[in-house]
Amino acid sequence: MQVEETVTPYRRVILIAVIVGLIAGLGALFFFEGLKLGTAFFMEGIVGFQLPKEGQNLQDIAQWAPPDHLWMILPVICFGGLLSGLLVYTFAPEAEGHGTDAAIKAFHGGKKVRWRVPLVKAVTAVLTISTGGSAGREGPTAQMSAGFGSIAADLLGLSTRERRLAIATGVGAGIGTIFMAPLGGAILAAEILYKQDFETEAIVPAFLASVIGYAIFGLVEGFEPVFGPGVTSWNVSQIPFFILLGVVSTAVGLIYINTFYGTNRIFKKVFSRLKIPNHFKPLAGAFLTGTFVLALAALSPEAAIVGLGSLGTGYGFAQLALYNMLPVGVLLFLPFAKILTTSLTIGSGGSGGVFAPGLVIGGATGGAFGSLLHLALPGLIPAESVPVFFIVGMIALFGAISHAPIAVMIMVVEMTGDFSLLVPAMGAVSVAVILIGQSTIFREQVLNRSQSPAHRDEYMIEILQDIHVGDVMVPRDRIVAVSPEDTAGRVLHLIDETLHSGFPVLDKEGSLVGMIALDDVRDNRINGEHDELVEGVMSSRVFTVHHACTLREALDLMTEHDIHHLPVVPADDPRELSGFITRTDIMKAYTQKASGSAGRRHRTGSVTLIESDTAAGKSSGDEKKGG
Repeated sequence: MQVEETVTPYRRVILIAVIVGLIAGLGALFFFEGLKLGTAFFMEGIVGFQLPKEGQNLQDIAQWAPPDHLWMILPVICFGGLLSGLLVYTFAPEAEGHGTDAAIKAFHGGKKVRWRVPLVKAVTAVLTISTGGSAGREGPTAQMSAGFGSIAADLLGLSTRERRLAIATGVGAGIGTIFMAPLGGAILAAEILYKQDFETEAIVPAFLASVIGYAIFGLVEGFEPVFGPGVTSWNVSQIPFFILLGVVSTAVGLIYINTFYGTNRIFKKVFSRLKIPNHFKPLAGAFLTGTFVLALAALSPEAAIVGLGSLGTGYGFAQLALYNMLPVGVLLFLPFAKILTTSLTIGSGGSGGVFAPGLVIGGATGGAFGSLLHLALPGLIPAESVPVFFIVGMIALFGAISHAPIAVMIMVVEMTGDFSLLVPAMGAVSVAVILIGQSTIFREQVLNRSQSPAHRDEYMIEILQDIHVGDVMVPRDRIVAVSPEDTAGRVLHLIDETLHSGFPVLDKEGSLVGMIALDDVRDNRINGEHDELVEGVMSSRVFTVHHACTLREALDLMTEHDIHHLPVVPADDPRELSGFITRTDIMKAYTQKASGSAGRRHRTGSVTLIESDTAAGKSSGDEKKGG
């Protein structure tokens, strides 16, 4: 199947958005139902853990209880890690780790996604999260939606650019759907690909795709926000404390990033050194996670809550915090426990997202900060303000480390249903984003569009169109030339002496009559000797450019005829050599311009072909022919 070329571009974009929206809605729905079934079977059925759940009202969530068989956490989580590792590293190694980064990589690389990847990602993420692994459901949903979007692009015969659009739209629609945050998800599609830029083309189709996905998912799961509303309040006098929370969130966010990738490096190094198959890395991470939780449970009841809260997505414990039901001691240690269990689970190669853990880590950081302020300044920071600090902490920390502050801010307020929190969140996240610098939880992000392979050609063309041959050519007085009466042996000597691989050929009057390169000499030698004259082996079919030609025109000419250097001649005299330009000169000029060096502007010129009756053939070379 292939989309007809007569389909207008805007119709193709609409088609992409509709298809991706359907994929995101259905994919998120089946994945979410799989998670519910898996969690009910493993955590509730085997472990006996009555998990607190996001969205529960105060009365229902108060019924949560620790596991009846706490020790069963270890075999259950190890089973999930083992099976997940075997599936991932056997069938789709690219499905390891957090899916959002894989989707970002697919966008910038423009590569096709193998058909098996979304399915493997879905199954292994369900196994990882439902057995207690600390991971989020947004990363797998993003990778699944982006992967199926890429597959749909292949089936429809879409271009590489349109496949990238489908991938970006899939990321936003998938995350927006699973979080019931369509607006934030759509903006995330454009924002999460870069550290300091937006993929503007993805915003509008992501709006449509997110709405479609949200509608499909909501028709089955309901349209209520992810988190149930608690009693919250804040006032303008607290804004300095929210800004200070941005500083604290940055510090914890950096700990999260460094611990996560440090753990990843350790696992790779140890398994490589011991020559243990990667299939067992998630099992090792799961074993350490389960052991850590059991060790905390042995310390005290509060430590047990910290350990249990560090399992799975952690959203149920975030809901408890929004109801002010977690003690300050739990909030203080939960961020660091969650950082460790997430690093062990996903950093070891387990399948899941870093988004949900990041929100819980940020929320617990904000909740702990707000609780301490409440204890120190109860008049200024009442108990009703502590959940606000929890929500703002979510936004500040993950908005900073993901370099998607606008999308995360909108998503979290959609998830909580309280848009009045945008004001304190803006203060906190702006400070956090400034302080975080270039550090990111998504290593596949690039700085901006100019550094993305998806747009590099666009920027290169734009830059090369702005520089002209006359600005960068080697001038006539620096060009090494030969005459038709010179021998091929002398040409070889010049090649050895100058390290240039080709030279213009000038007659006695100084007119350009040909080009000779190393290949010409090699291809035309007689009995291994090089006594033949240049006139007999040179290429008299010479492509030239004028001073006013753009570098793009020159490069296009070189590419079309597989040559690496061009003589520069005046427009009114194609045999008067006035300069020389090579691919190396063009690349140097591009690099200088891209780093801020401006070229002079001239009118656009044209290219010329010179032919003489002396000899036929084509020359090739690759280096500058001047001093």
